[in-house]
Amino acid sequence: MTDDRKTAADFPREVLTLFDQYVHGSLSRRGFLDGSARVLGSVAAASAVLGALTPDFVGAQVVAPDDKRIATTRVDIASPEGSGTIKAYVARPKGASRRSRKPVVLVIHENRGLNPHIEDIARRLATAGFIAVAPDALTALGGYPGTEDAARALFGKLDQARIFTDFLAAARWAEALPDGNGKLGATGFCYGGGIVGRLATRMPSLRAGAPFYGSPPPIEGIPAIKAELVVHLAANDERVNAQWPAAEAALKAAKTRAQILVYPGVEHGFNNDTTPRFDKAAADLAWARTLALFRKRLG
Repeated sequence: MTDDRKTAADFPREVLTLFDQYVHGSLSRRGFLDGSARVLGSVAAASAVLGALTPDFVGAQVVAPDDKRIATTRVDIASPEGSGTIKAYVARPKGASRRSRKPVVLVIHENRGLNPHIEDIARRLATAGFIAVAPDALTALGGYPGTEDAARALFGKLDQARIFTDFLAAARWAEALPDGNGKLGATGFCYGGGIVGRLATRMPSLRAGAPFYGSPPPIEGIPAIKAELVVHLAANDERVNAQWPAAEAALKAAKTRAQILVYPGVEHGFNNDTTPRFDKAAADLAWARTLALFRKRLG
C-alpha cells in the first residue's frame, strides 16, 4: 500500500452510503453511478470514484502466498446435508503437525466469496500461529469468479440455508484437524460476521468468535452460546448497528461473555485494507483484540 492512498474522508458521506448499498445488493451499479453523479456533478466523476473504491488486492496484500513461514493448501470438505462439498483455503504455520498441534480459526468471507483478501487474512492468522480454514460459499457455483461484481451476482443465487449447513460442516472439519489442538475459533466480516454469530448458537464447542460489522446472532439462539465473543462494529454503520441493541440485551440476559466494541469515526469495512474505507488505527486495534481473544480461548 502506498502512503498517499485515499481514505473514507476523501469521499462525500452520500457517496459512501450509496457505495454501501451497492456493495450489499440494495442498489445496482447504475443506481450507484446515477446517485453519485448527482452528488459529484457528472457520471465521469462517479465512475472515477467507483474505481477508487474498488478493492486493490495486490497493493494491500500483507502475507504472500509463498511466504516461507506458512504452508497453504486447498481442500474439499464433505457437506452431505448441504451442497455436497465446500472448498476451503487452509493456511498453516510451518511446523504444525500431530506433535505440534495448533489452534484453529475458521475465516468467513464477505458477500463476495473467498476472494484474495480473505485468503490473505487466513495467511495473516497462520503467521500468528493459528491454522486458518477459509471456506468458499460460492463453491457450488464454481467458486470466487475473479471480480467483485460477478461474485456479488453469484452470491444472490445461493440457498442460504444450505450454505449455512456447509459452514457448519467446514467448522466441524476444522475442529477435528489432526494437526489442530481441537479448539476452534471463528472470525468473519460483514456477511461472515453474521455467520460467526449463527455458528456460535449452533456449535457449543466453538470457543471464541470475533465478528466484524456483521448481523447479530438470532435472539432465540443466544442462550445456547458458549463461545466468548468480541464484536467489532463501525460507528458510521447505521445499517448494521441498528440490529445490535436487542441482541446486546439478550447477550447480557444470558450472561454470555461478550464485548460489543464500536470504533468511532470509521466505516463499515474498516478492517478491509483493500479499499479506502480501511482505517489503520481501528483495524490494528481490532486485529490485536481478535488475536488476544483467540490466544486466550484457543491456547
